[in-house]
Formats: sequence, structure tokens, C-alpha cells
Amino acid sequence: MSRGSLAHHRRESRCLALQALYEADVTDHPTESCFRWLTEEAGPLEFSLPYARELLEGVVQERRGIDDLIQQYAPAWPVGQLPIVDRNILRLALFEIRHQPKVPRKVAINEAVELAKTFGSDSSPRFVNGVLGSVMDAMDRDPVGAAAQEQPGR
Repeated sequence: MSRGSLAHHRRESRCLALQALYEADVTDHPTESCFRWLTEEAGPLEFSLPYARELLEGVVQERRGIDDLIQQYAPAWPVGQLPIVDRNILRLALFEIRHQPKVPRKVAINEAVELAKTFGSDSSPRFVNGVLGSVMDAMDRDPVGAAAQEQPGR
């Protein structure tokens, strides 16, 4: 698979995962059933499905730690009060930044901003970029401390 088509499939994967997370957040349905319904409706996306599922499962598994990180870097906004789209875009991006070492951090941020432009409000891209930029700055200043935040039980 060429680099361009991999990027296309990854973008499609992020979009699918975001839509499933959004639906699960709004309806309180299990994320797996949201994902299954979405992929049945979306048609043939066979190259995008594995990474979308990986993102979705990863966000669900790491959600507590990710939400704590969001709260730390957006303290004026309780996670539960963030717009649903913004909250789930941040969750996806922070999962990629923290747990997907093959995805460059700048790519994860850029993709999150693009999702915010597509699905969020007018202020979403700037908000998402600001939160993720703050996380990146902290990781660059203290990579050991950032790694400690990734440990289970934190």
C-alpha cells in the first residue's frame, strides 16, 4: 500500500472511530454496536476497518487516563461539559499520541484538527490544537513524566 493510500485509509479510520465514539457518547449504546452499525451503513471500507477498530478499542480501554489528561490541559472545561465532538476528537488524538508510536505526534495533531474542521464548531479546530499543543509541550519538556502518566493505574 502506498504512503498516500495509507494516509487516506488512516484518515477514514479516524473518521469512522470518531463517529462511533460520538454515537456511543450521545446514545449510551455500547461502542462496539455503534461501530458495527456504522460499518454496515458505510459500505466497503475494508482497508480502514482494522485501524478504526484499533482506535476505538484503544480509546475505550484508555478513556479514564485520556480524560484525566484532557482535564489537566483544559482545566476550564470539565470533560463532561466539552462539546461531544471535541471531547472525542481529543480522545482519539491523545490515544494516538500516547499509544501509537508509529504515528508521528504532529500527524495525530494535524488529523485531529482536520476532524475538528469537518465535524466541530468554528472554534473546535483552535481548541483541539491548543489542548494537544499543550500536551505536546509538556511531553517535550518532561518525557519521563509524560511516560509515567501512561502507566496503568494512574
